[in-house]
Amino acid sequence: MQRLFSTFPSGWPGVGLLLLRVILFVALIHFGLVRLSEASSEGMGIVPAWIAILAGVFLLAGLWTPLIAAVAGLDVVLMAFSLSAAPLGGSGVHIMVAVLASSVAMLGPGAWSVDARLFGRKRIDIDRRRGRKPPL
Repeated sequence: MQRLFSTFPSGWPGVGLLLLRVILFVALIHFGLVRLSEASSEGMGIVPAWIAILAGVFLLAGLWTPLIAAVAGLDVVLMAFSLSAAPLGGSGVHIMVAVLASSVAMLGPGAWSVDARLFGRKRIDIDRRRGRKPPL
């Protein structure tokens, strides 16, 4: 699973990735809620809305970031090219959010994410596990 993630940066780069994930969360939740409010007349309009909302929650937590960001990007592109995308701000905003999602998918989750806790680099000290003291 480590190969899915390039790095788990901390410090300022980690804060930057966290901010990207937060902005992506806000945009996806907004698109999903607006789509749900207007999807009462459409049957299939609910599916992209729920995909956007769930993807936003997963991205905020930083869980399965590359996969979820790619799915979110595709979902937003589908919303942009659907017939009722005009009340959401036009397709330009959707394309910008899709590019942001693809950027997050390529960069990874950062140090402050569930992915970093689950799949981040671990240090295993073999000498201490066997009861020997490490050489000085």
